[in-house]
Amino acid sequence: MTTSPLAPARPRIDTPVVVLDTADPAGLAAFYGAVLGWPQSRQEEDWCEIAGPAGQRYAFQLAPDHRPPTWPDEAVPQQFHLDLHVDDMDAAGAFVVSLGARHLSGRGQPGDFEVYLDPSGHPFCLCT
Repeated sequence: MTTSPLAPARPRIDTPVVVLDTADPAGLAAFYGAVLGWPQSRQEEDWCEIAGPAGQRYAFQLAPDHRPPTWPDEAVPQQFHLDLHVDDMDAAGAFVVSLGARHLSGRGQPGDFEVYLDPSGHPFCLCT
């Protein structure tokens, strides 16, 4: 992308927090906090956050009418997904399932990445 010489300089823009809609902010924060080993940093009735060691944050926002994606069926599109890098696919898969994730069997490329759904239905991948 080229910019016009008359365009203003790009200001500092980054992504301090990724926000996911859910009907259960506390539950989804607990799920991803356990998956990533990140502590909860904020909890309100309609908003919960977890914080990583490098300052990254995931937030979970109340969406009472949240409709989980039906991916791979496009009736309700995927919207986005997270790629989580792991050292041991089998151990990581068993761990996230023990926390409430569901494996989408036949999705992904075994040995490379596997697709799961978090407790609110958002897809995420475990990747090696």
